[in-house]
Amino acid sequence: MPNLHEVEIHKLRPTQITVGMIEVHDKRAKLESLKKHGQRDFMEAHPIPAVWGPDGKLYITDHHHLGRAACEANVDTGFFWIEGDFTKLPIAQFWPKMNDAKWVHPIDQNGKLCGFEAIPNHLVELRDDPYRSLAGYVRVSGGYDKTPTAFAEFQWADFFRTRVTIGPTLADFDNAVPRAVVLAGSKDAAGLPGYHPPSAGKAAPGKG
Repeated sequence: MPNLHEVEIHKLRPTQITVGMIEVHDKRAKLESLKKHGQRDFMEAHPIPAVWGPDGKLYITDHHHLGRAACEANVDTGFFWIEGDFTKLPIAQFWPKMNDAKWVHPIDQNGKLCGFEAIPNHLVELRDDPYRSLAGYVRVSGGYDKTPTAFAEFQWADFFRTRVTIGPTLADFDNAVPRAVVLAGSKDAAGLPGYHPPSAGKAAPGKG
């Protein structure tokens, strides 16, 4: 069986609690700018990692922002790299197995660790954590490097959560990004995945 599968978006299950909705809205706008065939081509060019879970449900293990954006943009199907098949496991064994593989991250919008039961059943039920968006846009702005480290953006989100205030408006968010970029290059951030000192890269303020 090939590892790449095309599956209807509405059938997907998340493996985390939050996304950054500002980032989701930007990805949704990109998808809505495309015609149906263009959306399918885009999704095929950006496959999402996933595993088969109990009862044959498909759980995505990364790219939740793209999955949520695709739901909101009424994209029909997406393409998925299958990393594991746990269809025979009962749900009580499934989540610990996912946790051992670092394929689940039940952290809420306040940075609090929750039980697996707090993970929603559908992508549209994911909660907004603006610090997830901030972490994403700081990386795009050159504040730190993209890294394969699991849940790197969650770590950066928690770093910014106690150091940067994000106001209620989009302008407030835009103003927070360059402040966070500066912090990302500070010694306080040196232990975080993708860290580089300011001289190692150019930081461009704003969302990018």
